[in-house]
Amino acid sequence: MPQTSSTHQLVDVKEVKENIAVLKNGNLRMVLMVSSINFALKSQDEQQAVIARFQDFVNSLNYTVQIVVRSRKLDITEYLNFLNERVGIQSNELLKIQTGEYITFIQELIKLSNIMSKFFYVVIPVNSPITLEAGQSIFSFFSKKKNAAGPSPADLSFESKKNELSQRAEQIAGLLGTMGLKTIPLGREELIELLYTNYNPGAILKQKNLEQLVATGDEAKRVE
Repeated sequence: MPQTSSTHQLVDVKEVKENIAVLKNGNLRMVLMVSSINFALKSQDEQQAVIARFQDFVNSLNYTVQIVVRSRKLDITEYLNFLNERVGIQSNELLKIQTGEYITFIQELIKLSNIMSKFFYVVIPVNSPITLEAGQSIFSFFSKKKNAAGPSPADLSFESKKNELSQRAEQIAGLLGTMGLKTIPLGREELIELLYTNYNPGAILKQKNLEQLVATGDEAKRVE
């Protein structure tokens, strides 16, 4: 009877150390969550300015990064729980009825519209530039490929590679900032959640409301 490979053997991430994914070949990956802008609502001059800044962003990098967009069905469980709590403490009978009707409306709207939430990320490598090929999955950047011309991952300590990742993250955050985009690095638990939901499509991607933190830039309110 043929031996079945375990799921762990199919995952190229060895461990998540601090806020960094350590691959089985020793290479490191850091992930930044990025805010979004409504490009369509900008004037033509503003759109051209954003495009120019994006060109500067691409031309300024001497290493490969991956831009990842994750689309997931919108999860409003926490919002509905909040509304149900308000119904319970509402003293005005009319407002209680209207709130209940609003909850029903929101639930039906989500079912009929199939509203999706989008999460935007930049995956940053260290010393392993990779060229993605057509047909590869969005997380193929977490692969075991390595540049034969580059230094061996074993030649660099984790700390030195982590420092290099941090410098690259600061560079990317600054470049994206010129386009009006804000970034925040994923923490350990958030990175594990992202990887888990990638291999489990039915799982809900919460990211602890990081999209709100990215939009406001107030990392002090971050929940660890």
